[in-house]
Amino acid sequence: MLVSATLTLAISSALGAQAVGCEPVSQRAGREFGCFITAREELGRLPRDSALYWHLDAYPTRTAAQAARGPRGTVVESLGRTWLFTIAGARWRPSGGERLATVGPLPLIGAESYAAVYMEGVFQPGMHTSVHRHPGVEAWYTLEGEQCLETPHGKLVQRAGDHGMMVLGGEPMMLTGTGTGVRRSLVLILQDASKPRSMLATDWSPTGLCGQ
Repeated sequence: MLVSATLTLAISSALGAQAVGCEPVSQRAGREFGCFITAREELGRLPRDSALYWHLDAYPTRTAAQAARGPRGTVVESLGRTWLFTIAGARWRPSGGERLATVGPLPLIGAESYAAVYMEGVFQPGMHTSVHRHPGVEAWYTLEGEQCLETPHGKLVQRAGDHGMMVLGGEPMMLTGTGTGVRRSLVLILQDASKPRSMLATDWSPTGLCGQ
């Protein structure tokens, strides 16, 4: 059984586990650590006859990013920089900007309409998400630190500057901040627009691979 729920972060402390919601960045209230939704872009139908990628380009100002924005592009202020995030083919390029990464190809689930949900994750080592899944592919690009993701297929580790990392839609997972410093990552969920962004996954339990 799947239960719709806000994705939570379990933070170990001397007082026990504290649940923190994944909230819109407008509700951050000065907090440094957590999971924050920076934008949601309704994309409508997506082409199924060509591969799509997540393009991450940085700009000096929001005005410059807006001027370069094309179809399926979203301008986001996140982790101290202004970004143009775009869902497009492999060869797509905006005007100007600094290309940071291209993540993909993005495996699409079947849907009539899609949405791109962008988030930022700022975790201390040991912070982790609940066990959850999404109605679409989730992808990460880590700017600082290290993260580890456990799924039924094993674990995936991403460090700052590594290639993008993805998990298929519907696959249960738990993400943990690892390493010795703060992890800062940009996140995309390319999902069925008609479904909740995340659901608790009660049909699988991690085995602690990210602690090994």
